[in-house]
Amino acid sequence: MKTIPTHPRWTLAAPLGGWLVIAGQRLQLGDGYLVLLTLGLFGCVMAAVHHAEVVAHRVGEPYGTLVLAVAVTAIEVALIVSLMLAGGPATSALARDTVFAAVMIILNGIVGICLLLGGSRFGEQKFDLYGVNASLAALAAIVVLTLVLPNYTTTVPGPFYSASQLGFIAIVSLFLYGAFVFVQAVRHRDYFLPPQGIGGEDAHASPPGNAAALLSLALLLVGLGAVVLLAKAISPSVEAAVTGIGAPKALVGVIIAAVVLLPEGLAAVRAARANRLQTSLNLALGSALASIGLTIPAVAIVSIVTGWTLTLGIDAKSSVLLLLSLLVATLSLGTGRTTVLQGAVHLVIFAVYLEMTIVP
Repeated sequence: MKTIPTHPRWTLAAPLGGWLVIAGQRLQLGDGYLVLLTLGLFGCVMAAVHHAEVVAHRVGEPYGTLVLAVAVTAIEVALIVSLMLAGGPATSALARDTVFAAVMIILNGIVGICLLLGGSRFGEQKFDLYGVNASLAALAAIVVLTLVLPNYTTTVPGPFYSASQLGFIAIVSLFLYGAFVFVQAVRHRDYFLPPQGIGGEDAHASPPGNAAALLSLALLLVGLGAVVLLAKAISPSVEAAVTGIGAPKALVGVIIAAVVLLPEGLAAVRAARANRLQTSLNLALGSALASIGLTIPAVAIVSIVTGWTLTLGIDAKSSVLLLLSLLVATLSLGTGRTTVLQGAVHLVIFAVYLEMTIVP
């Protein structure tokens, strides 16, 4: 990871500025304030990426990527739950749309860009095959159980689970994600480390001190907190814009997921361009697992407590794209080496997904 001995001023100012912009909403300054909210959002995202890199370089792999994945997913969960509680039963499909969008953005968009940029710069990039295989196995299981299986249950006609089924799937999701974290951080940590000699001079730079890392951790949390509140403030305008162009409501979930995943996406792309593809894949696949493994249990609790029906099953078109994405990811990441071709294939699938979301 890139070491920055002292924090640039903008990385200190951006999170605090984001919170000031949030506080300024009470002044009701009109539609023009949306521009400030948007600028504050992207400022906080960029600052979060910087501070995540500082923390990751201090604690080392794979703990650094795990910190960012869990932190961003916690923010995503908070955003989805808050929007569900504010919107009531009408938002029953919001969690499904957002989680599915997050998985597709990560598997095809982020991974595709990383493979394409890394391959174009270095020709061929290497990573540890065992860690990626473990991630994909866990991801395939948890995605199918939460987003595809609800369409085929009979106790309650799909795309829903009954209360008991939903509670069981929530427990299974947490178990699978917990098992993955145990393997990644404890039992087989070596599976998720970059191959020896890979990573460039940044990977061998001296890590920052404890004080700098703790400051970055605090500012990372402050910045991510601002991101969720800024995204929530912008979401009504996003929903109005989606409705205005006549696009399906599922596009709102895509936009929310894209905003929340910006810090991880930018960090993954920067790692790939520095020839640290293992770090990129740790971030991407770990984020996908955290997104679905923590979000589904959280929204399941909301559904069971409030009695609202939670829509989980995706339609046939989405199921085909999801299974295609998992198949292609298994093939393209199944050799421990990647080139621009794999990146191009993933990006084509991502483009098709976006087109089919806007024009179903």
